[in-house]
Amino acid sequence: MTEMRMPERPVVVMDAADDVATALRDLRPGERITYRQGEREDGLMVRQPIPFGHKIALKALAAGAPVHKYGAVIGRAGAAIAPGDHVHVHNLEGIRGRGDLAARSAGQEGAGSGAASR
Repeated sequence: MTEMRMPERPVVVMDAADDVATALRDLRPGERITYRQGEREDGLMVRQPIPFGHKIALKALAAGAPVHKYGAVIGRAGAAIAPGDHVHVHNLEGIRGRGDLAARSAGQEGAGSGAASR
C-alpha cells in the first residue's frame, strides 16, 4: 500500500501576479502558512476555514477590486477581503458573461445620453 503524504506547501499560487492561492488541503483559522509567489517566499495567517480546492486571499482587496488568479482577472471583490480570508462566491463576483451587468451598463449609457442631449 502506498503511503499518503501531505503536500509540502498547503497552497499553490498559479501566477506571480495572483491575489489568491488555492488550498491543497483544508486550512484552519489561526494556522500560519507559507507559499511561493514567483521567486518570492511569503506567509500569512489563515483567518477563516478554507476547504480543499478553495481560494485564500494573499493580500488585502478593496470592495470592487479585480481579483487575479492564473495571471488573469477572475472576478471582482464583492466586499473588502483581508489577507488570509476565504475567497469564494460569498465575496467574489463573476464578471464574465454577466448579462445583467451589460444590460445595466447599456441602460445607464442610454439614460445618460438622453439627459445630456436635452
